[in-house]
Amino acid sequence: MDLKRVVVTGLGALTPIGKTVNEYWQSLENGVSGCDYIQQFDASKYKTRFACEVKDFDPTNYLEKKEARKIDRYCQFALIASDEAVKDANITKENVNPDRVGVIFASGIGGLITFQEEVLNFAAGDGTPRFNPFFIPKMILDIAAGQISMRHGFRGPNYAVVSACASSTNAIIDAFDNIRLNKADVIITGGSEAVISAAGLGGFNAMKALSERNDDPKTASRPFDKDRDGFVMGEGSGVLVLESLEHALARGAKIYCEIAGGGATADAHHITAPHPEGLGANNVMKAALLDAGMQPEEVHYINVHGTSTPLGDIAETKAILNVFGNHAYNLNISSTKSMTGHCLGAAGALEALACIMAVTKNIIPPTINHFTDDPDLDPKLNFTFQKPQYKEVNAALSNTFGFGGHNASVIVKKYSA
Repeated sequence: MDLKRVVVTGLGALTPIGKTVNEYWQSLENGVSGCDYIQQFDASKYKTRFACEVKDFDPTNYLEKKEARKIDRYCQFALIASDEAVKDANITKENVNPDRVGVIFASGIGGLITFQEEVLNFAAGDGTPRFNPFFIPKMILDIAAGQISMRHGFRGPNYAVVSACASSTNAIIDAFDNIRLNKADVIITGGSEAVISAAGLGGFNAMKALSERNDDPKTASRPFDKDRDGFVMGEGSGVLVLESLEHALARGAKIYCEIAGGGATADAHHITAPHPEGLGANNVMKAALLDAGMQPEEVHYINVHGTSTPLGDIAETKAILNVFGNHAYNLNISSTKSMTGHCLGAAGALEALACIMAVTKNIIPPTINHFTDDPDLDPKLNFTFQKPQYKEVNAALSNTFGFGGHNASVIVKKYSA
């Protein structure tokens, strides 16, 4: 069976550093930190009092008030970013067959804010089970995929993907596979997350996963810095429109880049900690290269998982050195989480989007907030600290790793006829 080529024809984003793709990319290029003290609730009693929030967000600026009330914040993000992506791809009822347009969408946690609100309301009552009739449909992980399909009338493959922080990269790979196997012409894919709440912050604090740099939140996300002390929570949504090349050319679509390949593996090691030698990360990058039919030397940029945790950053660099050998020193490496924080289930889509823009514009976004070199990291690696780098980028790889040992990598490359 001949596999179809798959291209990216639309992009959408709603992030802590920009509410559109253009705003997001400009902030990445300029090294803007999205971190600040939490505004959504009183976090004064928490060990961590800051996060990368989508600031000044009013869903009624984008959605009907009645519609916005029926969906969780994470789903609001998903609908808004997908609207931008569908418009960007110029998908209309006239130029696609809705039975051949699918939605494969991800979230690591889903409607946690809704869940928290409903349980607290019940606990504050007299024990009578009074719940909002939209409680379950607002909370469940698959509802973003369902809402996007209903909003646009897309009747192709439709489901949710969850693999913690690897979720939206896995969703992109699933979308890629569905199209190249000719199960759909177009797939709207990506991820969304919004869990900056009492439960979300408290849970991650209890795990000792978060930075506690309350005196300097702007610089708290410090991937590869000697003094990094944990990740910073983020929220938002990233959306890609994937399309078979044949279909995109037939309708005259704009093409950003081509999806080259993807891989998925497991650490099989620990519920939260990475394998100390980066075994799963090593295997997933090799799997993505094999799927793409590419040699390591063909990759010019890696958007790393790079969460700013003491163990994770070291394990990932070990894997990069193992997979890429001497070519690792020619690569640019950067962690855009230094600016967005860790957007959990949305991270993979937002970072794939950064890779797409790097390939399209030949600009590599920086890793900001670097102050002190870590002696446990190879000093010859180019982490693109502080400033963007302008160079030819023919192919870029995006890594995302999740609690439970889930690993996913996707490679994008310049489109060539």
